[in-house]
Amino acid sequence: MGDPAVVKIFDTTLRDGEQSPGATLTAAEKLQIAQQLARLHVDIIEAGFPAASPGDLAAVKAIARSVRGVSIAALARAHKSDIDAAWEAIRDAESPVIHVFLATSDIHLQHKLGISREGARERVRTMVSYARSLCPTVEFSAEDATRSDRDFLCQIFEIAIAAGANTVNVPDTVGYTFPNEYEALFRMLRERVPGMDQVTLSAHCHDDLGMATANTLAAIKGGARQVEVTVNGLGERAGNTALEEVVMALRTRPDTFGSVDTRINTQELLATSQMVSQLTGILVQPNKAIVGMNAFAHEAGIHQDGMLKNRMTYEIMTPQSVGWNDTNLILGKHSGRHGLDARLRKLGYKLDAEQLQSAYGRFVSLADQKKLITDADLAYIVESGQETPAAV
Repeated sequence: MGDPAVVKIFDTTLRDGEQSPGATLTAAEKLQIAQQLARLHVDIIEAGFPAASPGDLAAVKAIARSVRGVSIAALARAHKSDIDAAWEAIRDAESPVIHVFLATSDIHLQHKLGISREGARERVRTMVSYARSLCPTVEFSAEDATRSDRDFLCQIFEIAIAAGANTVNVPDTVGYTFPNEYEALFRMLRERVPGMDQVTLSAHCHDDLGMATANTLAAIKGGARQVEVTVNGLGERAGNTALEEVVMALRTRPDTFGSVDTRINTQELLATSQMVSQLTGILVQPNKAIVGMNAFAHEAGIHQDGMLKNRMTYEIMTPQSVGWNDTNLILGKHSGRHGLDARLRKLGYKLDAEQLQSAYGRFVSLADQKKLITDADLAYIVESGQETPAAV
């Protein structure tokens, strides 16, 4: 089961994240991201779905052979051919993981798979056992677990554990659940499923209702000690839980989570985010938590004044802790005199109160016409006033 104080980070950027429309990566790009994920110190990299295509199998195999210091997982449906392909792809990894999944909700069993609950039980029993005969570490996922019958879900997990699963995953596949429901589900599974205390319980959330991170954190409170996440929250439809959000929530709020933490080197978060964005071509929204360009930017005058006096007034973590160089005080029409004075001093201008007042008037006039004020604009504002000094 591992250290109960450590939440394992299972990164599925290269599998679930790559399923974002338009996010397809080449084998070389997947390898580049995998190497960066290793520098980030994730615990498991889900490198792909080898049965999906020969190209994906080759990419997973290349990652398994060259990336060290991290477990490499491959996804497989509960079919022998998928499991064989997964094992072929990861068998050379330092620490291989076969990740087997089967849907357990009635809507999936009936309308997608066309099998009965008994058929699902038998398939889980047979295929998890087969995967374990090949690989020492097997994860089983009950797809659409949050819409599954609770008694049946307990039975499925009991079977998977008895068949050799080391990790059992409880996916909120369609982003349906709420945090209180998800936490209660984890607590119930820990109480009712025989052998659950001997395996790692994992969470995998999608963001269809905007709750992926909240649900994942609720799962941790409910006993999950592995979370399945993606860089920048990439993933199908509205995406997956964002790795950076969960990691920094745990790091920032020990009062809520106690000694529970991850092994992530948080100073690599920004570099990882920017690499994934560049290679997938999917931009990070400016107001994205942790890694968005506005995450540590302040324009409002009240905020800037507070930041200049004590950064903790408006920042709950330091920008350096996640890879940014520093706080960015943005100058725009909402900025105040203190923010303007601080930026001018950085540029080498030292204005007295009267000079600053005059410069601020010209700044406000220009800010009403432009969204952002550049350093060149500031130089013009200062030097265009005869009463102001030149830069020193």
